Amino acid sequence: MRVLLVEDEERLASTLAMGLRAEGFVVSAATNGVDGLHEALHSHYDVIVLDIMLPGLSGYEVLRRLRGAKVWAPVIMLTAKDGEYDQTDAFDLGADDYLTKPFTFSILVARLRALIRRGAPERPVVLRAGTLALDPAQRTVARGEAAIALTAREFGVLEYLMRNKGAAVAKLDILTNVWDDHYDGPLNIVEVYIGYLRRKIDIPFGTNTIETLRGVGYRLVP
Repeated sequence: MRVLLVEDEERLASTLAMGLRAEGFVVSAATNGVDGLHEALHSHYDVIVLDIMLPGLSGYEVLRRLRGAKVWAPVIMLTAKDGEYDQTDAFDLGADDYLTKPFTFSILVARLRALIRRGAPERPVVLRAGTLALDPAQRTVARGEAAIALTAREFGVLEYLMRNKGAAVAKLDILTNVWDDHYDGPLNIVEVYIGYLRRKIDIPFGTNTIETLRGVGYRLVP
């Protein structure tokens, strides 16, 4: 099992590489984002361990370019920072897992093995449905070349539908995944936002992206 370790803290990188080799992994290491990106683009790895705070290119930028180049190797990101937005940014860009330093080596090994067992399905950075494109990291939506401005809630509803495109999605599913846990308003708020979305992503373009499934909910046409 080939692992690419991209970490600029020399002592940590050395310790991790030594430990992973003892666990049976074949380890290649890079100490900055530029070298890490080059390695990941030009060699095959079963999994990549990628620090966020790197010289040259940040881990975020390395990951963004990898996914843009259709390199789907599972990536676990490491950082000394501990924040909800760091995790969100990493997952939006296509990360598979996330560990905050300091972490237990045995946990890292277990996570790596789990990612390798899972394999590397394609996870494009930009979600697409026909001419409609949504970029979770950049928070942008476009129909062809035309940019579409959405509110945060509209964006959340559309992103959830696009991540489940082709599948029937109940109103309650949308409410649970887009609104916060404390929302206690009417369920038909989902209908209201579906209407907002249609007026922005479909009606001006003569398209019908969001289907209403009576008695069920909605489906975004692939």
